[in-house]
Amino acid sequence: MTSANWRVRVLLAHAALTQLITFVLRPATTYRALELGVPASWLGVLSGSFALVPLVLALPAGHIVDRIGERRVMLAGSLLMCAAGTLLLALGDTVPGLVAGSVVLGTAHLGAIVGQQALVANSTASGRMDAAFGYYTFAASLGQAAGPLLIVAFGGTRAIPDTTPIFQGSIAIAVVLFALTFGIRNARSGRGPAATSDIGVRSLLRLPGLAGALLTACTVLAAVDISLVYLPALGAERGIASSLIGTLLVLRAASSMVSRFFLGRLSEALGRRRLLILSIFGAAAGITVAAAPVPVWLLLIAVTVAGFGLGVGQPLTMSWLAESAPAGARGRAMSLRLTGNRAGQVVIPGTIGMVAAGLGAAGVLWVTAAGLALTGTLARKLPVDRPSRS
Repeated sequence: MTSANWRVRVLLAHAALTQLITFVLRPATTYRALELGVPASWLGVLSGSFALVPLVLALPAGHIVDRIGERRVMLAGSLLMCAAGTLLLALGDTVPGLVAGSVVLGTAHLGAIVGQQALVANSTASGRMDAAFGYYTFAASLGQAAGPLLIVAFGGTRAIPDTTPIFQGSIAIAVVLFALTFGIRNARSGRGPAATSDIGVRSLLRLPGLAGALLTACTVLAAVDISLVYLPALGAERGIASSLIGTLLVLRAASSMVSRFFLGRLSEALGRRRLLILSIFGAAAGITVAAAPVPVWLLLIAVTVAGFGLGVGQPLTMSWLAESAPAGARGRAMSLRLTGNRAGQVVIPGTIGMVAAGLGAAGVLWVTAAGLALTGTLARKLPVDRPSRS
């Protein structure tokens, strides 16, 4: 195995473990909140706390990555993952404790992924961006699929599982993540202090179509977040076993893995814009059906379709932004995108939760599907297709 192949595998493993920890702790936090009697309409606020502090820190984190390299920022994020699990275990019997744990988890997630995404962008040739970010987000989806398996293992047939062993297991995995970070090497070729200091956020904001691409990315990510929070709530309302809800979350992530693994080929065949639009409408249709009182077999199909569609938006906007951003500012470009994502994670779930408060978890999911359909309609004018090469 060559040194380059080893570094790629370490990066992909780091991405997978980051998402595994996140995607087991967030549903587990929801179940703990339900156990404490938190109303379903307020779960969106708990979901938004995950993105609150990172919303402020995202741009500075990208600037730090461009200055000191990806590895140190990833180390900080991995260490905070350990702290988040510890906080939820120690203080998760109160709502403020759950909020504090979610805030630390969101900050940890930010540090890990902004470093990972900048590393991919700085290590990949322009023509390979779609495939590279497809594989990167495939690894992330692998972690997202594996995370809920811990809920299946510990939750069994109970509608609300025992979350203490889930928190304990997450801490152990976070320690492994921290150790793995020492195998990461910075990708800083062709960059220097002069190059990075001359490129500001204003220059990035002038990129054509950036606002629309950021809106699309944050809406798709918010839909993932809402499904992660409100599928367990839907199960609790309808008496669906937590093992089945865990299976649904696994299916959603696994189908996202499929779309991301073949992203390079799909993008070449359909073009970025057409693929993006089709995926968003597919996700909207899947979520609409999943929220309805349908048979289990149809619920499984709907979540699979939704997951496939939700898997496309993030890597496509990443690769477009990485290609469009000037060399030496890709950490800031990725963090700018993350800022938009975090803003959506703060505003969208809480807003939808309040708007659909009287309709329960199903109403929240239906409003989310409507928002996706509107986003897909607006995405028709995005200039995200790969630029022609001279």
